Amino acid sequence: MEIKLVNIGFGNIVAANRIVAIVSPESAPIKRIIQEAREKGSLIDATYGRRTRAVIIVDSGHIILSAVQPETVANRLSVKESSQNDEA
Repeated sequence: MEIKLVNIGFGNIVAANRIVAIVSPESAPIKRIIQEAREKGSLIDATYGRRTRAVIIVDSGHIILSAVQPETVANRLSVKESSQNDEA
């Protein structure tokens, strides 16, 4: 089994097959999810002090904050998948 990785900004990398959702942090429910994860200790802040632009939810229940736009992360993910398909 091959592990696919996706860059979420500033050299931080996440296992692509563990990602459940990539969402914008603007809505109240997402802000609530972030706060609950912070309180539980399952929040991973990969923004390096910059503004949060994407919230990545993984299957382990962890919430990852990224300073990269959700569309950018999704594009990097789809480029990885298409390059993997080309090699097969």
